[in-house]
Amino acid sequence: MANKFLVPNNIVSGKGAIEEAGNYIKELGSKALIVTDKIMIEIGNVSKVTDVLEKVGVEYKVYNDVNSEPTDVIVEKGIELYKNNKCDFLIAIGGGSPIDAMKAIGAMVANPGHITDYMGKVINNPTPLVAIPTTAGTGSEATQVTIISDTKNNVKMLLMGPTLIPKLSVVDAELTMTAPSNVTAATGIDALTHAVEAYTSRKAQPLSDTFALSAIKRIFGNLRQVCKNGKDFEARNQMSLGALEAGIAFNNSSVTIIHGMSRPIGALFHVPHGISNAVLIGECLEFAIEGATERFADIAKVIGIYKDGMSDMEAAKELVAEIKKLCKDIEIPTLEEYGIDEDEFLTNIDKMANDALASGSPANTIRQPEKEDVMDIYKKLWS
Repeated sequence: MANKFLVPNNIVSGKGAIEEAGNYIKELGSKALIVTDKIMIEIGNVSKVTDVLEKVGVEYKVYNDVNSEPTDVIVEKGIELYKNNKCDFLIAIGGGSPIDAMKAIGAMVANPGHITDYMGKVINNPTPLVAIPTTAGTGSEATQVTIISDTKNNVKMLLMGPTLIPKLSVVDAELTMTAPSNVTAATGIDALTHAVEAYTSRKAQPLSDTFALSAIKRIFGNLRQVCKNGKDFEARNQMSLGALEAGIAFNNSSVTIIHGMSRPIGALFHVPHGISNAVLIGECLEFAIEGATERFADIAKVIGIYKDGMSDMEAAKELVAEIKKLCKDIEIPTLEEYGIDEDEFLTNIDKMANDALASGSPANTIRQPEKEDVMDIYKKLWS
């Protein structure tokens, strides 16, 4: 079976990548809308980008109203700014939220209607996009997807199309050095989830497997260290590369049950995406093992926890235990510790299960989950 494999047109990575990327950025347009958040301005990351733009003669307008959960309202404001300032391409700097918002703005300045019209449809007509991640997590700098909250229906929309893949991705670990430990932990587990799901997806293919396993090895080898010492540049660099590889992997093989179940938690309870993935990952993988035991065993071998004589099932279970330990070691909070009310959560399980299945991601799990399975997993988060 033939497979298509999609990656950004250009990737500039490594120390000093921002400066190196200036001439590539200049080729994309004459005036950029920079999509970011206020923290990126406060800590000086935006100025690092604008300095490069000024050096290469590219004009810009900054839109810094993106929050941790980009919505259709935020996208509409960005579209208005883009058009009113006669921009011709977009740059996002920040975590996954600014990059997702940028993609949605880019989609809607080139396509008719409202962003909510495109749920379940392929988005066409490109706008040049530049993604500059400042966390090692979402992999959005390499993907054809964006997650936008529909404020009317209280749903996180998964929107797709090859035109959402950035023309240029700039991966410079120096920009991640200021990320606090809790953000580093949550985004790191997000990246790990991408890679594990990519490798165990029904849509996995040989090239996505290569990127997924490499990402898993980098992340397992460095996530504890960057949470303990955020100034360790080499560990940060490995995490940035791992997140990029994980993004490339799941962009071509898709995610599975964890992400499908994670989005409703984020939409209803405003839990950061990485944390909602982390609280689900153990229970979801225990469910998924039965359909992909050999693949989970492969991962155990890659990260060095496989022992001679282990069966595939034993290795797979050891992997899940190790992932749970990793989450504990880097202090990922439980839902209760995050402040979610158990009764309110359990009351919403039926809606969350329906929304999770409607997203399509759980269907990529080799062991196919039914609604009852999804509801059972949500209940286990409180047991």
